[in-house]
Amino acid sequence: MPHPKFPNLTVLDHPLIQHKLSILRDKNTPTRDFKQLVNEIAMLMAYEVTKDLPLETAEVETPLERMHGVRVAGKKLALVPILRAGLGMVEGIAQLIPSARVGHIGIYREHDTLEPVDYYFKIPSGEDARDFFVLDPMLATGGSAADAVSALKHAGASASASSASSRRPRACVACSRPTPTSSSSPPRSTASSTTTATSCRGWGTRAIGCSAPGRAHRAG
Repeated sequence: MPHPKFPNLTVLDHPLIQHKLSILRDKNTPTRDFKQLVNEIAMLMAYEVTKDLPLETAEVETPLERMHGVRVAGKKLALVPILRAGLGMVEGIAQLIPSARVGHIGIYREHDTLEPVDYYFKIPSGEDARDFFVLDPMLATGGSAADAVSALKHAGASASASSASSRRPRACVACSRPTPTSSSSPPRSTASSTTTATSCRGWGTRAIGCSAPGRAHRAG
């Protein structure tokens, strides 16, 4: 459902997501289970982030007769995890979209200023013909996610998405602002938090995650 304070934010309250997020936050959850939960939550979030992919009709030969079905149309998809934590979300989404290409964006936060600093950027070619999903399991300030979306737009991408296992209110504000190269529409982003998952839409982007404020998050 849409968030009252953030028009571009949709809260995902699916019971399975809430259940898995609670286990994810438990300090007694083993590392192996933690990684598997991130994988499963990312897969569940992918259903939301891909729900409005365009379709086209296609003729299919069944064992009995020919029929008219539908297939996903439009731009090719690419997954872009923010290194290194975002790598844990790739497999879950790739299981649903095995044809998606994978790129990588390296960003760290400068110790004194806390500003995001880019150190690596590699994405599949054909930027203008792809929809990008930016993956990051936790959004604290939202600075890294916003910087990643901006970098993609500067590279020529016209649509992108970001996903996170945790999102705080400050991150929602940062990710709802227009990108430097877009004066009107903020990016769509996906992030998860302690109790609910969210999807934020805007400039050709979507993200899924949780929006409730929470305690400090565990490292994956």
